[in-house]
Amino acid sequence: MTGTQTTQQGWIAVADPFTAVVDRVADWTAASPCAGWTAADVLDHVITTERDFLSGQGIELAAIDTSIEDPAARWVAHEAAVRALLADDTVAERRYTGAFGETTIGASLGSFYGFDLIVHRWDLAASQGEQEPFTDAELDRLDTSIDGFGEHAYAPGVFSGPLAAAEGATRQVRVLARTGRAG
Repeated sequence: MTGTQTTQQGWIAVADPFTAVVDRVADWTAASPCAGWTAADVLDHVITTERDFLSGQGIELAAIDTSIEDPAARWVAHEAAVRALLADDTVAERRYTGAFGETTIGASLGSFYGFDLIVHRWDLAASQGEQEPFTDAELDRLDTSIDGFGEHAYAPGVFSGPLAAAEGATRQVRVLARTGRAG
């Protein structure tokens, strides 16, 4: 198995559960746990930040047809393009220096943007009044990532300040509280 296959598998492991929640969203105008954002805004944020990151690395994905009114269909088109991109060794393994040091495009999509897919999967489910449980591995990943982000985690536009979780709260509620979410 090549590094690119592993990178693509890591992406699929977070993108597929995210897509499953996207497919269940019935009301894209519903308020999300992200202050001032609807479910559609959350999905637009995910798509836009990933595309902006790739553009900043000199990679322009094919434009998404703006006449597509269904946010889920826009996500499917975007995610398919990212998945295909990660199958290309020359792209996935391309090195660059970012806010957290030297890394690869594939590693950033898998780690930072993978983190985003896990957290925003919960946001989308919550916007529909649904519970979205995380696995222990996902909770470990979120905790480790938040620790690694350090002070950057609470910069404007990233997370709200951490919330206090009630005594006896589940691990998921405690981890979400670290991101400013009342889980």
